[in-house]
Amino acid sequence: MSRLGKKPIKIPHEVQIKMTESALVIKGPKGEIKYQIPRGIKIEKNENELQLLSSRRRKEERVNFGLTRATLANIVKGVSRGFKKRLELFGVGYTMLLEGDNLKLTLGYSHPIIIKKPADLEVEIQKNEILILGVDRQKVGQFTATIRDMRRAEPYKGKGFKYHHEIIRRKVGKAALKTEGETAK
Repeated sequence: MSRLGKKPIKIPHEVQIKMTESALVIKGPKGEIKYQIPRGIKIEKNENELQLLSSRRRKEERVNFGLTRATLANIVKGVSRGFKKRLELFGVGYTMLLEGDNLKLTLGYSHPIIIKKPADLEVEIQKNEILILGVDRQKVGQFTATIRDMRRAEPYKGKGFKYHHEIIRRKVGKAALKTEGETAK
């Protein structure tokens, strides 16, 4: 059984939770998320914490126990504080524009790339940085990864998207090495 699943989830005072038999509706200052409880998992709500219980009879219950706890903890954190990811874009001529609900990227291809922004995420662009904000951790991470995959930072010149904290290990490339006996032809 998961040790993580046994830990209670602290609920901030600004977060409200409505429980039904098969779902939870978690509402906070940043937004609201409905979560479907997996079969075999029971949730007890105390004053300011959630506790998960499982019978541990089937393998499916044991597998979902820790995952459910981690997902609920992320939802509580998301509706109270939110999640954000920051990408940096490097490269001469590479641009980003926000046109309504579309993100227009010019990344050195023969055409601009247009990505539709999900309705529940916020996108902010400042110079060469793009900031993605949202309540759902999975959606924020997935949209950020989708943008980054359009042009990942390459190791020779460092052009492309990289995460704010990411370090790109640079390669030297082809260098003209001359030995003592060779002459330039």
